[in-house]
Amino acid sequence: MALTGLQIFKQLPKTNCKDCGHPTCLAFAMALAAGKTSLDKCPHVSEEAKEALGAASAPPIKLVKIGVDQTVVELGDETELFRHDKRFYHPTAVAILVEDTEDIAARLADFNDLEFDRVGLHYVTDMVALQCTSGDAATFKAAAEQVAANTDKSFMLICEDAAVMEAAAEAVAARKPLLYAATNDNYEAMTALAQKVECPLAVKGNGLADLAELVDKITKLGYKELVLDSGNRETSQVLADLTQMRRLAVKKRFRSFGYPTMAFTSKEDAHEEIVQASVYVAKYAGLVVLKAHKKEEILPLLTWRQNLYTDPQKPIQVEAKVNAIGDVTPDSPVYITTNFSLTYYIVEGEVENSKIPAYILPINTDGISVLTSWAAGKLTGEAIAKALEENEMEAKVNHKTLVLPGYVAVLSGSTEEASGWKVLVGPREAAGIPSFAREHFAK
Repeated sequence: MALTGLQIFKQLPKTNCKDCGHPTCLAFAMALAAGKTSLDKCPHVSEEAKEALGAASAPPIKLVKIGVDQTVVELGDETELFRHDKRFYHPTAVAILVEDTEDIAARLADFNDLEFDRVGLHYVTDMVALQCTSGDAATFKAAAEQVAANTDKSFMLICEDAAVMEAAAEAVAARKPLLYAATNDNYEAMTALAQKVECPLAVKGNGLADLAELVDKITKLGYKELVLDSGNRETSQVLADLTQMRRLAVKKRFRSFGYPTMAFTSKEDAHEEIVQASVYVAKYAGLVVLKAHKKEEILPLLTWRQNLYTDPQKPIQVEAKVNAIGDVTPDSPVYITTNFSLTYYIVEGEVENSKIPAYILPINTDGISVLTSWAAGKLTGEAIAKALEENEMEAKVNHKTLVLPGYVAVLSGSTEEASGWKVLVGPREAAGIPSFAREHFAK
């Protein structure tokens, strides 16, 4: 269990030197107990105190890495229960299940194609989950080698027979796969294997109490690169397990659950499976393994994950530079909007629908919408004039006319004064752009 602030304070030098950034040692101790700072911020703490306070200074959920190089998957190192308190850091990894009896090459080709570009963001699936259904060590090993050779992504090996797992794990150890899973029946052998090949190890319990005991047994063997699975598969129970593990780790500093968690989907229907996976992404799986593998099935899950793991204090933005839509000419209109991603892409879609090539110039408003940015003083005539100059718009068109969003028609005068451009007040809603464009710009 976590130490209190007073217990930590007793181990500190009590000099109140402020080198840690806090006014007193007691204030530092309270911040350390709350997980808001780290022990290394104190340059004067003794080695004995460092050892005694190690658990208190450690993050509530350990960071565990699967894979190597650019495609390494990072799990854990989370500090919050609710994203609005601060933010979530490591998006839930999505692993696609592949059996060693399938056509591995074909399945990997489909897996590698699971990439999407949406609203300026690039979505990918993260891992292959190779399951040993053959029960044969040679078949599983060959499949693991095929996975390692045909994808740069990280992967996990699923087999509870330590002898079968050993051959495959040793063959691909350089890729640092996640080994699944240590159970009450095999934990000694699986832990020894994980230590030998230096790969992270998944721990599968039979409910939370059993999982905590099993984790303690494994950590006593000297291994702590762990990912936890409660062993349940029914949606409501898995949700309850994931929530309890996160709360106990973050709020109570219960070290047995201070590791990233994972969950397996169990629904047979692909749509139901995606809904189930979305529940686990929301609370609080670090890794979700599912069978669905078609683009139209996976995209909603990745979109939900992206929304959840976006910093709530920092809106999604596009680059504040002019974009040409269609085969623009010097006669093409110039539309003004903000660099809030949702606003920009709605405007872009309607400009494309108008069938009249145009320039769209998003003003840097720190990623907030038109009315909000006007109210905040970020969308101003001066800001628009500066953007026109920086993007050299006078050299791109043979006119000096721009289209201002209808909701900020009040900016017309200040924009004309600051820029020297004529202002056309456009529609209030982006849906009105096609008819507006045909009325004013169609030849």
